[in-house]
Amino acid sequence: MSAFGAAAPASLTNPNNDVMVSEPPNDGISSVALSPAALAPKNYLVAGTWDNEVRCYEIGPNGATTPVGLIKHAGPVLDVAWSPDGQTIVSASCDKTANMWSVATQQSQPVAAHGSAIKAIAYIGDLGAGSPAVVTGSWDKTVKYWDVRAPTGQPMGTVNMSERVYAMDVRAPLMVVGTADRKLLVYDIRRPTAPFHEKQSQLKYQTRCVSTFADGTGYAVGSVEGRVSIDHVSESDRGKDFAFKCHRDGDGTAHAVNSISFHQTYGTFATAGADGNFTFWDKDAKQRLKQFAKMDAPISATAFNHDGTIFAYAASYDWSKGAAAHNPATARNNIFLHAVADAEIRNKPKSSNNRGGGADDRFWVVDADARARAAAVVLVVWVYGSVVVAAAT
Repeated sequence: MSAFGAAAPASLTNPNNDVMVSEPPNDGISSVALSPAALAPKNYLVAGTWDNEVRCYEIGPNGATTPVGLIKHAGPVLDVAWSPDGQTIVSASCDKTANMWSVATQQSQPVAAHGSAIKAIAYIGDLGAGSPAVVTGSWDKTVKYWDVRAPTGQPMGTVNMSERVYAMDVRAPLMVVGTADRKLLVYDIRRPTAPFHEKQSQLKYQTRCVSTFADGTGYAVGSVEGRVSIDHVSESDRGKDFAFKCHRDGDGTAHAVNSISFHQTYGTFATAGADGNFTFWDKDAKQRLKQFAKMDAPISATAFNHDGTIFAYAASYDWSKGAAAHNPATARNNIFLHAVADAEIRNKPKSSNNRGGGADDRFWVVDADARARAAAVVLVVWVYGSVVVAAAT
């Protein structure tokens, strides 16, 4: 483990007056993860970056952060995660490998290898019979399972995908994989090689992120064109599936939904996008809970801590507009910690028309059942108490 290097460029503006992480990364931030309940009352933050680094910070009671350490890959780091016991950090990289970083020994070692970049990683505490494992999803069109007790370089199992893995999330026993051809595959990790359910995404454009509900009954999907879908695992609940627009400018310009994070206690969730906005939502009441002040950079990654009192968000270039829009000389990269107020994230009572009643509830867009998309789909838009019916776009 090496010490942090040179200081990062000048900080981004901080319109929400949140705590800025000290000694932030020097390049784009692809992923953030906060430590599990096993390490409570302490909180730690880990971040993966485009300059090949995995950085770890300790978060003090007042939100102040202290750098703990850093490891490097040979390529950009695309995802990071914690083990349930908080003793191991895992990271996935464009160098086609995944590493394990032991918090106790402060040593790292390879745990996985693919034929192409590894896009997503998760640490599973119990794959069955008490066996822990790491699962990785790659652009080589496979999902692989790896033994963490005695890494051999050979996977315990390999599942072939129809296309590249673009997103993956695990909340045991639920695992959801999103592929480049907009397929969504739902797995029970106790039977890891065969999907429990497979379907085409409700969203018409490329999948950007996937996040499982806090209670494991479903998942949310974000796309590159400013939409989120809410999907349920059980067939009996799928009639409640819907999708909505978000992260769009006043002129209708759509921005990528880069991250979706669920609150463990209330089951509400946050979305963050390339437009620099992050928002708290209640999927059950179909309400927007809080719209935060817009940042002057994309929000590339987010995470709640184990009890939902801290919300971490990274402000840095997200590559949604390609290399031509990125200037390394002027790019600024920061991670912010928001102290979550209960009133911001708690579920609100459902109303008969799903509108809610506060100022923050004034705009919500709900797609009709996606199964009717091939026919005439109607969008119902609540705008300042009026109902507008329009053709789907």
